[in-house]
Amino acid sequence: MNSGDYGLEMKFLGAQGLKTEGAEIEGYASLFGLSDQGGDIVRAGAFAASLARLAAKGDRVRMLWQHDPSRPIGVWDEIREDGRGLWVKGRLLPEIAQAREAIALIEAGAIDGLSIGYRTISAERDGKGRRLLTEVELWEVSLVTFPMLPDARVGRKSEDLALAAAFRAGAEALRQG
Repeated sequence: MNSGDYGLEMKFLGAQGLKTEGAEIEGYASLFGLSDQGGDIVRAGAFAASLARLAAKGDRVRMLWQHDPSRPIGVWDEIREDGRGLWVKGRLLPEIAQAREAIALIEAGAIDGLSIGYRTISAERDGKGRRLLTEVELWEVSLVTFPMLPDARVGRKSEDLALAAAFRAGAEALRQG
């Protein structure tokens, strides 16, 4: 099944602040107000109606591996909008071989992205021709290899994020000379 069969779009985002504790993960699947490499900007509130509809039906957003609908790898236990973006928290299911691989890849730093699969309900163009997504129907959030926002990266623990940021800043200072 091709994602285009249902008008499904995908938006890749390096999972800012993604944390993993064994099989539990959390982080931001989308950030508001930032233009991605495709020129789209998700507006605050874009997910609210979709999340409310899912909750009313007792349904949930799926957790997939690389947007492949034949490869669910876990469950999202909590998804919410906050002032920054779409925050997700869930569990990779260790009974699934791909989920065990995903845990190892995240912990090794080889996988560092989250990506949303959605259908646009409402959007408008800004003066620069970028799409401003004002309402989307969220179908899934995937763990992915290549994020759409290159500067957003995964961290395993807050201490690791701080240490990595310090190393990056030091390396940049050395490059600047």
